[in-house]
Amino acid sequence: MSTPSPNQLGIGDFDFLVGTWAVTNRRLRAPLTGTTEWDEFPATAVCHGTLFDGAANLDEISFPTKGFSGLTLRLFDTARAQWSLNWVNSRTGLLQPPVVGGFHDDGHGEFHGEDTHEGTPVLCRFIWSQITSVSAHWEQAFSTDRGRSWETNWTMAFRRTGKSSA
Repeated sequence: MSTPSPNQLGIGDFDFLVGTWAVTNRRLRAPLTGTTEWDEFPATAVCHGTLFDGAANLDEISFPTKGFSGLTLRLFDTARAQWSLNWVNSRTGLLQPPVVGGFHDDGHGEFHGEDTHEGTPVLCRFIWSQITSVSAHWEQAFSTDRGRSWETNWTMAFRRTGKSSA
């Protein structure tokens, strides 16, 4: 792949994530039940160098107190000018289909897809925001009413701990 031109909007959007991160997770104990009880737990994430000149990247995350890990493969579709985020974890497998979307002019990214939660069909939304050279914020929300309302059920606060050698 040739080097992307600066006007290929979206290429390199996830370059900020390359490196090693300490992650503080907050996850609702029982999503879609009305609960406000959160579980907080640590993680370590490593995003390997950008691939395909910024049109792809890969990160791994480990949740040591929860006994599982995950991986995200992000791919940029130049024809649609949007990202697809493909998540797989060691417990339940691949989220199908991926969430898709992109970053807005204000620097936050929004990605949507269909999923199920404990047998209930949901729309899933990922938001990336508050991105700096040393920190970032991610959140996941579900909607059971086709996007009219959203319940945020997982947040991650990323704090950079090192650069990637990739």
